Amino acid sequence: MKTLIISLLAMVLVVTGCSTGGSSDSSKGTTEKKVVEGLPDSIKNKDNIKVMVIRKIGGDDHTAQFLAGAKQEGESMGITVDTYTANGDTAKFHDAIAQAVDKKYDGIIISHGDDAATVDEVKKIVDKGIPVVTFDSNDGLKNVPGVTLTSQDDEELARQTLDNLIKEKGENAKIVYLWVDGFPPMVRRNNVYQEVLKKYPGIVEVERFGVAAGDTSVQTQNAVSAMLTKHKKGEIDAVFAAWDAFAIGATRAIKEAGRDEIQIYGIDVSNSDLQLMQEKGSPWVSTAAVDPKMIGAVNVRILLNKIAGEETPATYDLEANLITQDKLKDSKDPVNMVNLANIVPGWGQTDAFMTDWMKALKDAYKK
Repeated sequence: MKTLIISLLAMVLVVTGCSTGGSSDSSKGTTEKKVVEGLPDSIKNKDNIKVMVIRKIGGDDHTAQFLAGAKQEGESMGITVDTYTANGDTAKFHDAIAQAVDKKYDGIIISHGDDAATVDEVKKIVDKGIPVVTFDSNDGLKNVPGVTLTSQDDEELARQTLDNLIKEKGENAKIVYLWVDGFPPMVRRNNVYQEVLKKYPGIVEVERFGVAAGDTSVQTQNAVSAMLTKHKKGEIDAVFAAWDAFAIGATRAIKEAGRDEIQIYGIDVSNSDLQLMQEKGSPWVSTAAVDPKMIGAVNVRILLNKIAGEETPATYDLEANLITQDKLKDSKDPVNMVNLANIVPGWGQTDAFMTDWMKALKDAYKK
């Protein structure tokens, strides 16, 4: 999940056939509508349902998988799903939201809308009768009637990672904390970290730093490399990386410096993360994560339930899993996001918010 605002200069349009003026629009290749029995009237009576997914951050594997999961889930039911990522550009992000409203989408998913302006915009969208689901966004959205705020279970992600760190490094571990303040998921993860520090007063925080940028991994690698020159062997036991972009940079720096006495405990996962964890001598020994494709899919299901007029919760947390290097090593084949379920039971699978009429749509549009 990437859960941070990344300041990039370029806008990446995730779906081909996008207009240059803002959000992507793939409506020209709309799937032919099929007759399906048992659909809610508000679903059955629409010629073609179109939804928009707008994500503030981008340029990373987690974003690509999140958007792919949303698009695949919608298209599996004959729904058009257009996607857009603003790559951390706040102005473009809010412009995309405005354009989605003007284009009269049947529903909108907003990811990483962290600012108060997003809350104000969502209120206006809901007032227009357009259903909204948000992911990893401003907590103020919990108070907007009819909106569902979804999240990775950030507290559990941090708890699983830190529990494993303490299990392996002990209650007096010397830790480098890679983290950035100001973003809802980071705040929730930090709350757990602070609880752990109180519970285990013997833990020493050696250093704390982090940066959210278009090249976070590179900047983290440089920062960790510089930090390692200040601390000799024995002064650092572990790195707690609250975002996998931090873990990637730290892994490269630690390997380059030959500091194999330091292990990394991270959050989030992607194909590139798994590859790094499986490299010989990798210091990245565990990560807690939620399947980003599943996040996208579940958000689409919740939105379709709203379009159908069915009851949905104000909040929903997706279940976290711990992935360890030891489990990855047990696999006979290289592990990626597709076959990760072979070593993490239930990975990428959930029936959350899947209705009988959605199953009927999937059967009808099955290729």
